[in-house]
Amino acid sequence: MDSRDTAPPDSWELEEDTEAPAAATGLHAAFAALNVNAKPFVPNVNALVFVPSFLQAGAAELPTTDGGSDPVASMEVTPTIAPVENGNTEADMTTEEETWEQKEEPGGVEGGGGQEEQPRVGGASEEQGAVNKDDEEMMEEEEEELPMPKVAAAPPDAPKKEHVNVVFIGHVDAGKSTIGGHIMYLTGMVEKRTLEKYEREAKEKNRETWYLSWALDTNQEERDKGKTVEVGRAYFETEKKHFTILDAPGHKSFVPNMIGGASQADLAVLVISARKGEFETGFEKGGQTREHAMLAKTAGVKHLIVLVNKMDDPTVNWSLERYEECKEKLVPFLKKVGFNPRKDIHFMPCSGLSGANLKDPVPECPWYTGLPFISHLDSLPNFTRSSKGPIRLPIVDKYKDMGTVILGKLESGCISKAQQLIMMPNRHTVEVLSLLSDDVETDDAEPGENLKLRLKGIEEEEILPGFILCSPDNLCHSGRTFDAQIVIIEHKSIICPGYNAVLHLHTCIEEVQITALICVVDKKTGEKSKTRPRFVKQDQVCIARLRAAGVICLETFREFPQMGRFTLRDEGKTIAIGKVLKLVPEKD
Repeated sequence: MDSRDTAPPDSWELEEDTEAPAAATGLHAAFAALNVNAKPFVPNVNALVFVPSFLQAGAAELPTTDGGSDPVASMEVTPTIAPVENGNTEADMTTEEETWEQKEEPGGVEGGGGQEEQPRVGGASEEQGAVNKDDEEMMEEEEEELPMPKVAAAPPDAPKKEHVNVVFIGHVDAGKSTIGGHIMYLTGMVEKRTLEKYEREAKEKNRETWYLSWALDTNQEERDKGKTVEVGRAYFETEKKHFTILDAPGHKSFVPNMIGGASQADLAVLVISARKGEFETGFEKGGQTREHAMLAKTAGVKHLIVLVNKMDDPTVNWSLERYEECKEKLVPFLKKVGFNPRKDIHFMPCSGLSGANLKDPVPECPWYTGLPFISHLDSLPNFTRSSKGPIRLPIVDKYKDMGTVILGKLESGCISKAQQLIMMPNRHTVEVLSLLSDDVETDDAEPGENLKLRLKGIEEEEILPGFILCSPDNLCHSGRTFDAQIVIIEHKSIICPGYNAVLHLHTCIEEVQITALICVVDKKTGEKSKTRPRFVKQDQVCIARLRAAGVICLETFREFPQMGRFTLRDEGKTIAIGKVLKLVPEKD
């Protein structure tokens, strides 16, 4: 690979010096002859339509002063070209995010027109030829480094790719954001130029290994501390599927954010660090590896990919023994959480920083014979989703932007533009003004897609995360009191009626109180006790009545699992997981 491709030069003059030393001397003479006091170039807004010089009658009378006053402009365009293009300097090209194909085509045509035109202008044709050759090479380099469009617009008749939401979970500093950032680079969603900028900035802060994670950690606080706080969002496409990356925070202070991310996911990627000491810290009692795996299962994630990261670390060096050691410790725990090791879990080694085994197989790792990570994601079987069910869209976030905009994952049903929907539990009637699926505008959306909806008929202040958009003919249930089956996972003392905790149900976070314990369920036989227990303790399963502080939207687990499973948290720990059995109507 040419060194030119890997690192762009500091200035194009330097590039010319290194590539064509003979032409450089001629260039200096050419630049010396420039009129330094020429008037600054002002685009002519009312200019005529561009006609190539060889079609013009008076081609010889082309003005040379304009070209001289703006070398950048002369490289790309002739003075008679539409002024908007002419005003574009390189700085503009990097900041503007237009579709780059549109820009490339006129650039190519103009370059060609310029070549025919150049020898006729003035006397120094050899110098111009040398400049022209350099220009051509510079244009080629420009084209190679042009960023990919963020999402390639599919042709209208193409079948829609299946949407899969992937959440990256695991202990803090396991490498979740770095892997996410590298996948985006490998699939062309982040251009090389941006990553080089991140690398320079990270080096200035003595954090050069963090630069890949900055593609997902866009917040300044996250970048300074190197810790993800909010769930980062990005997307990439493979041949068969369209993936949304949900980059969950690993720090225990931000577990509520992680639960929100996991509730939108179809598939979880548990990232663990193979580095000596780091895996043990994450997996022990206080580590987040255990808690995250359990919360993902509770949030309804059925399939788990375990990425054993940092395999290129000097303490590991792609060692099969270390890989097997991590695997042996994890499998019994994941089995206990509820994953089936044969069907639901897939282990694979990788390195997030070097990108090894993310897209291409690794020569240093002959013992791993499976597919690389991205290919494995693409080969997964399709998820079964019902598009005929009632519309259910739990709201994750909301903001104001030329109206009220909400974010969320469509759990069931189909939404289309200009449709009338009901916002529960407030029962506001709203209309869908526009619909974006992963920042691409569409007319209709199917289950599993991450959507941004612009709504009419409701103010942003009237919406809270946890509200649900429903179809008017089939509203979701809402209430405050419900009966649920609860498994106490971790609690030092006993739990009695009157105990308060924080309920995490789909995207809703609400304080609840256990008002009554109805019975204890035997874990092995499933038998329910005849008498009401006075208390429950760790590792017991019970049926209890819970009452929320405010009205919440929920369904029974049997009818709609995504809105019927929940976790209870207290003092920064996950106390219990449970499922809604019955909704209790309010007494007037």
